[in-house]
Amino acid sequence: MPFLEVPAQIPPPLTGHLPIGDPDSHPDAITVTSGYLTRAGRPWFPVMGEFHFSRYPAAEWAEELRKIRAGGITAVATYVFWNLHEEERGRFDWSGDRDLRSFVQACAAAGLDVVARLGPWAHGESRNGGFPDWLLAEPVRTRTDDPGYLNIVRTYLEQIAEQLRGLTRADGGPIVAIQVENELYDQPEHLLTLKRMIRATGLDAPLWTATGWGHAQLPADEMLPVFGGYSEAAWDTAHDGWPQQSRAHYFFGPGRDDDSIGADLRQDEDTGEGTADESHLARYPFATCELGGGMYTSYHRRPIVEADDVAALGLVKIGSGSSLQGYYLYHGASQKIGAKSTLQESHATGYPNDCPVINYDFQAPLGDAGQFRPSWNALRRQNVWLAGHGARLAPMTLHMPADAPGDTADRATLRWSVRSDGDSGYLFVNNHQPVESLPEHAGVQFTVRLGGRDLTVPRQPVTIPTGAYFVWPLNQQVGPVSIVTATAQPLCDLTVGGVPTAVLSASAGIPVELVLDAATVATVEGPATVERDGEWIVVTGIEPGPAAWLRVTGSDGSSVAILLLDEASALQATHGELWGTDRLVISAMPVVLDEGTAVVYGPAAPLLVHPAVDGHPRQGVFSVHEPSVADAEPVPAAVTWLREPGPARPFALDAATGRASAPQDADFEEAAVLHVPVSDDLFADTDDEVLLRIHWTGDVGRAHIDGRLIADQFWHGPVWEIALRRVRKEAVAHGIELRLLPLAQDAPIFISPQVRPADHVEGGVLDIRRIEFARQPRTVLAGPR
Repeated sequence: MPFLEVPAQIPPPLTGHLPIGDPDSHPDAITVTSGYLTRAGRPWFPVMGEFHFSRYPAAEWAEELRKIRAGGITAVATYVFWNLHEEERGRFDWSGDRDLRSFVQACAAAGLDVVARLGPWAHGESRNGGFPDWLLAEPVRTRTDDPGYLNIVRTYLEQIAEQLRGLTRADGGPIVAIQVENELYDQPEHLLTLKRMIRATGLDAPLWTATGWGHAQLPADEMLPVFGGYSEAAWDTAHDGWPQQSRAHYFFGPGRDDDSIGADLRQDEDTGEGTADESHLARYPFATCELGGGMYTSYHRRPIVEADDVAALGLVKIGSGSSLQGYYLYHGASQKIGAKSTLQESHATGYPNDCPVINYDFQAPLGDAGQFRPSWNALRRQNVWLAGHGARLAPMTLHMPADAPGDTADRATLRWSVRSDGDSGYLFVNNHQPVESLPEHAGVQFTVRLGGRDLTVPRQPVTIPTGAYFVWPLNQQVGPVSIVTATAQPLCDLTVGGVPTAVLSASAGIPVELVLDAATVATVEGPATVERDGEWIVVTGIEPGPAAWLRVTGSDGSSVAILLLDEASALQATHGELWGTDRLVISAMPVVLDEGTAVVYGPAAPLLVHPAVDGHPRQGVFSVHEPSVADAEPVPAAVTWLREPGPARPFALDAATGRASAPQDADFEEAAVLHVPVSDDLFADTDDEVLLRIHWTGDVGRAHIDGRLIADQFWHGPVWEIALRRVRKEAVAHGIELRLLPLAQDAPIFISPQVRPADHVEGGVLDIRRIEFARQPRTVLAGPR
């Protein structure tokens, strides 16, 4: 039986040892211990999502930020790409989509903190890592303390400071952190110089961060090291398998570093450390900034990332001691085309990967057209839990079983961990990883020695299925009642009619069992079997769902409630203020709770609301609400073929890397050309999004309006979706021209096995199955219907 003992005495974290954080006089002071962050005197567990303001239409920022917040994100991280603001030396552009100040203000209005990733070098698959071309022509050594370089950087930082004047924490603004540079692993003195230069402009923040991966050498105690982890790596070679380093992110353990991130750009992978020793990191809490919300597509490597790949990785990091979850990207975007050049990373600019000219969707939880992806739901489930339990979880330390897997080749040993403060805790299990699936584990029970007692969960052995990942509570308090163990994942807490209510959900098809401390319980009422076994009250026979509501009377006579949802409902659930009170809302369609209203995206679907609203149909303890939604059925496009495709393009290899290079403009002279007219009637006089959806198989597609490139895709399986709202007038006037290239049979390109084309005609494949328009309706429920 898997066994783990939590020490009775857990050493407290170091405090006051880092010169990072707000002054004590700040009413909402952010401080840093060696184990976690605090805010306003309480442990704080922020959840960060990356969204690149300058790669998204400013007119849509407010709506997208509300979607981000609805997914449980509490802070938005964003790069400031130098080449978007000073493409020509001395001519700065902070207008329109490049308006940094307005974006930060929009974040504040949405109730979101901001993490400003100022560079000057950023990466983000930007041309030259974000450096303008003119900078590279200067006789300076970039990313060093070369005085000539610093003089140029100073002017740029002063410009940023002017945009952010009055938006720092000292002025009541939302900026909680500033990241210096990115992926700079061997220049600690330069990082410190940049921090001093930024401060000299008047900018400051309680948290200063720098990426710590690649065994980075950072200036001691000056910056919080932040880490990452991806389920795939478009920067890897086109080998037919799973990137080696990605395996590590599906194992619990104290390790933080991933030296594969940025490895394709490092001159020398030996940073001088010589080992992967992380003992110096014990002074800092485990914080992340780049947990893969998906993955971009490079021309030579185009992996598919599934929702479970993202969510399981996130849960493993939480179960490994993370105290700040940061997802990159959380919201997809589109590269700009500059006045002088395209602005994507490419072989032509000396980088190892050819990226799409425009597409930076990243398969993110929110797509480049604002689409809700299944990963948005999967991460929201975790983030809603962290919103309610994060302050309890953050101080809890990692504890590993003695028989934990010894290396990343071990696919047989069950992966689990515990985070605990010595009295209570959470048990984490992961039996999911991409590509190389893990076997089911039969006859499993866990025993955790906690607070002087052996807690065995569940009481009867169960099977952990392939693909399962979950967290179970240990000694969770609900009012006066103690849930000693539960085979159900915590979701949120709310108060209904003065009654504290714990909401949990079933995990991976495992029967739900609650064990309550009998000393804290008088009675349990509800649709379940209740038995007393010595010091425990054991509750079984529960059918999870909207009706699985238990009333528990505590030994002091007060009442609490426990609501046990099925797993599908938990993935559809959100928690927040609606119609004047704190509510739990379940819908098959994405729901954004905003200023007391519910905004429902997509086709009509019932909304389940708890506490229930009188006068409405019931489903268990929920009232059922049926929003009236505009027609959302796809509309077939009237397509005109203008040119048949030529033969599949012979692949070209980059001389420096040996990797396949993307087609050039001239190659599209052999592309299939289709014209798609766009009717203004599609928009139905509303401001809802309309997507052009291309179901196809091939190599590379480009979409033009009147000769201007508006979208592109390296085909990798998913439907290509193009947002039309932002180009409505031009699209209606001119239509969309699609140029599609066949995929060569022998191209040295990695495509995920589940979507690889099986049939090639004359050495290539181009299959256009369907082209359609898809409306994305929004329905605002300002009050119960």
